[in-house]
Amino acid sequence: MFITKEIIQNLADRFGVPKKVAFEFEVSEEEYDLIKSSQKNGREHDVTLYIVKDKKLIVIAKHFYPKGLFRAMSGGINEGEDFVTGAKREALEETGCEIAFEKFILQTHVQFKQKNSDKLINWYSYVFKADYVSGEFDFTDKHEIREVALVDIKEFDKYSATMRASDRGGLHYRAALHDEVVKLLQY
Repeated sequence: MFITKEIIQNLADRFGVPKKVAFEFEVSEEEYDLIKSSQKNGREHDVTLYIVKDKKLIVIAKHFYPKGLFRAMSGGINEGEDFVTGAKREALEETGCEIAFEKFILQTHVQFKQKNSDKLINWYSYVFKADYVSGEFDFTDKHEIREVALVDIKEFDKYSATMRASDRGGLHYRAALHDEVVKLLQY
C-alpha cells in the first residue's frame, strides 16, 4: 500500500479529521477478480469525491449501472503521485471538472470476501467533500464512465435502494458509503 499513514495524517491536518468506519461485504468471483485487477502496483484504495456545485452534487454512472443509477465519483492515486494532485486528475478525467478540496469527511476500511471462499481483499476509501471550480461535464474517461449528472442530495436515498437491490457486493458497499456520507455532509 503506497498511501501511507503519514499521507493520511497530512490530509487530516489540512482538511480535517475524518470519521472512520469499517465494512465487510461478500462479492462474487467476478467482482473479486475485478477488484483484484484494480490493485496494480499495490493499490488498495480509492478517493471518493462528493463534489458540490450550486448546492447539488456531481455524480457519475458507470456503463454497467442501470439507467438512473449514479454515485459519487472515485478513482485511484498513482504510485508516487501527490494525493491531492491525483484526486484532482481523477475528477477531471471522470467528470470533466476542476475541483478544490474542502473537507476530509470519511475514511473507510472494507473487506471484500469472495463468496464460497476464504479469499479476502482489504480496501480503503478516502472520502472528501470538494467544491466545483470549473468545467462542463466533458469527461475523458469514456471507458469507465457513461454519464455525469448534477443531482440533489435527496436522490441518494433512491440510489442506495437501487444499489442494495442488486446482487453486487461492490454496489452494496457504495450504498453503505453513501448512507454514511449523507449523514456527514452539510452544505
